[in-house]
Amino acid sequence: MSDWDGMRAPDAAAIEALAREAVAGLPARFAGHAQDVAIRVAEFASEEMLDELQIDDGFELTGLYEGIPLTEKSVSDQPGGPDIVWLFRRPILDEWAARGNVTLGELIAHVVTHELAHHFGWSDEDIARIDRWWE
Repeated sequence: MSDWDGMRAPDAAAIEALAREAVAGLPARFAGHAQDVAIRVAEFASEEMLDELQIDDGFELTGLYEGIPLTEKSVSDQPGGPDIVWLFRRPILDEWAARGNVTLGELIAHVVTHELAHHFGWSDEDIARIDRWWE
């Protein structure tokens, strides 16, 4: 019997737990605002999300920030619900397996941090200047 017998791929609850650990480990200056963002896990991004981002393959999107960045919020904004960081389980697991050089927790922490950076008003270009993870 091998060590892999009985093993199962992490489910949505396990992915969410790892994401919450990542949020809990953020520096204090970001942690408070990050707590205001909901975390949701889905198997894949919805067709509407993929269409809006002009992405054809659902495996290409591991996470998405949905909301109004703090730098754009106004006191006159009517909240339509919480800002959300979406994590897409199957693409995350696929990337984790393909990379083979990071733990699942490290990958999820990276995706969560990237999406929270959008909550703080950073663009993909801003993030890329300080984060070479995706290269």
